[in-house]
Amino acid sequence: MNHQSLKINGVEVGNILNRNEKRVAKLIPGMLEEYFSDYILEDLDIQDIFALTLNLLPAAYAQPGSIVLSNRLSDYEIRSKIRAAVERVLDNPTRAGK
Repeated sequence: MNHQSLKINGVEVGNILNRNEKRVAKLIPGMLEEYFSDYILEDLDIQDIFALTLNLLPAAYAQPGSIVLSNRLSDYEIRSKIRAAVERVLDNPTRAGK
């Protein structure tokens, strides 16, 4: 994931990433196929699902060079949070007319 330069008191913090971002992004397309075989989601819907899924998962942030103890979530756990995010986005559309 590309993160813009972000600094606190001159210290770069934009390289601190959520370790779940890539896994969530990889699993979402398959999950969306379950829900939307004949419906095309708008960009904002997909962004909402991605962000909400990350918010539903335990924090997993690390900076380059940090020691990461294994507390890896299973794909099943991530998929269950994606399902919850999809259902919440469907129940609370962000635009009128949906």
